[in-house]
Amino acid sequence: MVVLVPRCIVGSLSVFASVDQDGREYFVEGLELNTRRTPSDCDVERPDSFVRIRTSSEDYYLTTFWKRAAAKHLIERYYHQLTEGCGNEACTNEACGSSPGFQRMDNNAAAIKALELYKNNAKLCDPHPSKKGASSAFPENSAKGAHNFSACSNGKMNHKDLLPAREDFRDLNYLTEEKVYEILSLCSETEDYSPLIRVIGRVFSSAESLVQSFRKAKQHTKEELKSLQAKDEDKDEDEKETASGSSTAMEVEPEASASSGDGPSHGENNVRKLGPVEVSVDIDAVRRVYDRLLSNEKIEAAFLNALVYLSPNVECDLTYHNVYAADPNYLNVFIIIMENSNLHSPEYLEIALPQFCKAMSKLPLPALAKLARLWSQYSADQIRRLVETFQQLITYTVISNEFSSDNLVNEDDGVVAATKCLKIVYYANVLGGDLDMDHNEEEDDEPIPESSELTLQELLGEERRNKKGPRVDPLETELGIRASDCRKPLTPFEEFINEPLNDVLEMDKDYTFFKVETESKFSFMTCPFILNPVTKNLGLYYDNRIRMYSERRITALYSLVQGQQLNPYLRLKVRRDHIIDDALVRLEMIAMENPADLKKQLYVEFEGEQGVDEGGVSKEFFQLVVEEIFNPDIGMFTYDESTKLFWFNPSSFENEGQFTLIGIVLGLAIYNNCILDVHFPMVVYRKLMGKKGTFRDLADSHPVLYQSLKDLLEYEGNVEEDMMITFQISQTDLFGNPLMYDLKEGGDKIPVTNENRKDFVALYAEYMLNKTVEKQFKAFRRGFHMVTNESPLKYLFRPEEIELLICGSRNLDFQALEESTEYDGGYNKDSRIIKDFWETVHSFGQEQKRLFLQFTTGTDRAPVGGLGKLKMIIAKNGPDSDRLPTSHTCFNVLLLPEYSTKEKLRERLLKAITYAKGFGML
Repeated sequence: MVVLVPRCIVGSLSVFASVDQDGREYFVEGLELNTRRTPSDCDVERPDSFVRIRTSSEDYYLTTFWKRAAAKHLIERYYHQLTEGCGNEACTNEACGSSPGFQRMDNNAAAIKALELYKNNAKLCDPHPSKKGASSAFPENSAKGAHNFSACSNGKMNHKDLLPAREDFRDLNYLTEEKVYEILSLCSETEDYSPLIRVIGRVFSSAESLVQSFRKAKQHTKEELKSLQAKDEDKDEDEKETASGSSTAMEVEPEASASSGDGPSHGENNVRKLGPVEVSVDIDAVRRVYDRLLSNEKIEAAFLNALVYLSPNVECDLTYHNVYAADPNYLNVFIIIMENSNLHSPEYLEIALPQFCKAMSKLPLPALAKLARLWSQYSADQIRRLVETFQQLITYTVISNEFSSDNLVNEDDGVVAATKCLKIVYYANVLGGDLDMDHNEEEDDEPIPESSELTLQELLGEERRNKKGPRVDPLETELGIRASDCRKPLTPFEEFINEPLNDVLEMDKDYTFFKVETESKFSFMTCPFILNPVTKNLGLYYDNRIRMYSERRITALYSLVQGQQLNPYLRLKVRRDHIIDDALVRLEMIAMENPADLKKQLYVEFEGEQGVDEGGVSKEFFQLVVEEIFNPDIGMFTYDESTKLFWFNPSSFENEGQFTLIGIVLGLAIYNNCILDVHFPMVVYRKLMGKKGTFRDLADSHPVLYQSLKDLLEYEGNVEEDMMITFQISQTDLFGNPLMYDLKEGGDKIPVTNENRKDFVALYAEYMLNKTVEKQFKAFRRGFHMVTNESPLKYLFRPEEIELLICGSRNLDFQALEESTEYDGGYNKDSRIIKDFWETVHSFGQEQKRLFLQFTTGTDRAPVGGLGKLKMIIAKNGPDSDRLPTSHTCFNVLLLPEYSTKEKLRERLLKAITYAKGFGML
C-alpha cells in the first residue's frame, strides 16, 4: 500500500507523492484536497507502468517516475519557457515567453504556472537554435535527452516516456560502504540525490536486503589495505583500527575472530569471559555511512520512510516464520537500524520507532542474548545513545497520553516494546561493565525447613508458587549474568530509570500482572531496572502484605480443620528490660517448630503497656533490638570508629543460632516495612545477594587494611627485599592475643614478591571478609532468607538498594516533610501554630530532628524516597494547655495542642521528644 504525502500545492489542487517498499516514487495528479483518501480507503493495483488507486468515487492514475530528476528538469523547462522563452519570435505556443501575445509574469507566478503546465502535459517548445545558453538551461537536450523529450514538440507528452538519463541502480538489492559512496558521489555532481534515496528506500525497507548489506569483509593483506587506502580518504583510520584489532570483536569470519586483539578496554576480565561476538555486519562501516548520509535532510527522510515499511514485515517474520532460526544473520537488520543516531528524534517517535521496537521485542531469546553481548562491546557513549533512544520513546508516549487505572500504561504496546528493548541494553550495560563473576557465595548446605502447613495448602489449592525462591529473568539466565555481578556498569544504573513512567504506573495492577505471569498482560516489575526504589518498594510491600493475608487465611482454615484456635499473627510479647532474651527465645522456637509463621504479620506487645500494635509498636521494638544487638559490649559485632560501621566479630562467644536470629530480625524488618538504624558496610548486602567479599570491599569495611594493601600493589621497588613479608599474617583475638594464619600452605616460608603480590592481596581479602566470619555470616544469611526466601526482594533490588530499603535515607529533608504533611482537627497550613511549629522544627539541630522523627513515626530514619514520602498528619489536640504533644507512631500522627506562644510550643515539644518512651492509651 502506498502512503500519500503532499509534495506541492497548486491552487485548490494538491500533487501528492509517495515512496513504496520498492523505493519508487509516485505522483498523483489533480487530487482535490477535500477528497483526499487514506490508504485504508483505497484499493491498489499496479500494472507495469503505473499504479491505480481506486476509491469509492474516483480513479486516480499514478505514473511511475524512475528518476525524479527527469520530472524536476521538465518543470524547469516549463519555467524557463515562461520566463525566457524558446527564442523563436514566431512561436505560436501561448505558454511560451517568445510568443507575441504572451504576458510577462514574476518568478513566483511563473513557478506556479510551470506546475500547472506540467500537470496538464502542456505543449513544450524546443529551444530555438539562435537561443543562447539553451544547452545550459535545458540540460536534457543532449543526444540521450532528445529521445526522451521528442514528443514534447508535438503537443501532449506521456510521462512514461521519461526514462532516466543515467543509471538508476534499480538492480542493486544490497549496499556496501563503497557502493553508497559511489552513488553519493554521482548524486553530488548533479545535486540530485533521487537515485540514492530510491536505493535506500528499497534496501532499508527490505529485511532480506539489509541482511546482505554492509557485510564484513575478510581480513585483508597489507597490500590490499594499501590499495584500499588510496580509494577512500577515511582508510587511514580504518587501517589503524584493523591493525590494532579494535573492531575484530565484531568479526563473523572464524579466522578473523581468532586473530582478534585484546578487545574492549573497559574490562580485561570481561573480554576474557565473554570473548568476541561473531556477527557478519561491518558495524564501523555502517556508522561511517550514517555519518555521511544523515546530514542530508532528504536522505534522512528516506531512512524514516523505509523503517515504517520495514518494521511490520520484520515483526511478521519473527512472529510466524521463525526467520532467526533459519538465518542468524537476520539479526543484522536490528544491528544496522539501531546504529541510526537520529532514532530518538521527534520524527521517529510517532510511528517508525514504536513499530520497530515491537518487531525487536519479538526476537527469540538467543537473538536477544547475542544482541546484548554485541552491544556490551560498545563504548559508554554508544550505550548511552541506545538508552536515550528507548527512553525518549517511553517518555514521549507517557507524556503524550493520559494513563490511569482505566487506561493502563501496561497496555500501551509502544511503551511495553520499548521497555523490553531497553532490557537488552541494560544487560549489555552490565556485561560491558566491570564484572566480578568469579566470587559467588556457596548456597547453604541445609535447606530451609518447610512448614507443616504445606500439605494442607496443597489440598486447599494454596500451594506456594516460588518454593525455590523468586523468579529469574530468562535473558539473565541465557547470558549467565546477574546485576550484582557488575561492580561498575558502562553507564550508571540510574539512567535506566524512567521517572514519568513511574509516575503513571498503577503499581497494584502491575503487581497483579507480575504474579499472574500471563503473556497477555505485561508487568514492569519484570523489568525492575526501569523502576525507582520507591516504586519497587511499593511492589515489595504488596507482595509482603498478600503473603501475610495468605498465611492468615491458611491459619483460619487450620482452625476449622483441627478444631483449635491458632494465632493468625506472629505475636511477640517482650519485656523492655529483657527485650533481647524474650524476642530471640520466641523467634528461635518459631524458627524450629514452624518457619512459615515468620511470614505472618508481626504483632508486638510490651509487657505492662497498653499500646496496640498497628505498626508503631513494631517500629520501636526493632529500634530497641538493634540498639541492644549492636552494642559492642555484647561482642557479636565490632565497631570501627573511623567508618562508624559494624562488622561480624570472628571471635564472638555467641553461637550460630544467635546470628541466625539476627538475620531473622533483619528480614522481619523488611517484611514488615520497618526501617532499621543499622550500619553495615556495603559488602554485607552484596554477600546477602550471593557475592563474596573481595579486595575492593575492604575500602569501606577495613579502610586501613585496604590502604596498606593498595600501597603494596602500587609499590615500585622490590617488595621481597624492602618489605620482607610472607604469606603468613597475624591477627588478634577478642582478648588481644596474636593469632598466626597461613594464607597458603607453608605460608611462613613463601615470600611476597612483585610477581605474587596480587595473589597475596586477594587471599588476604578472602580471609578477612569471608573465611574469618564464614560461620557467623552463613547463620546470619540463613536467618535472613527464612523470612525473605519467597520474596521478590533479590529479583527487584540491587545491593545498594537493599541497604536503602533496610536503613532508609540518611538525608533528612524537613522541607519536603513540611510540603507533604497533612492537617486535621481544625489546623491547616496557614494556622498560626502550624507556622510556629515548622519554624521551631527547622531550627532544631540534627540530633533533635532525629528525636522528633523517632517520637512521631517510631524511627529516626527517612523512608525510601525521603521524608516527602512519609505523609505525616498534624491534628489539633485541644486548646492551649500544659499537656505535652503526643503521637500515634503507627499512623505518623502528631497530636498538638494549640499552644498560646511559640516559646511554649518549643519547650513542650522538646520535652516530649527528649523523654518519650513507652506506649499508653489516651
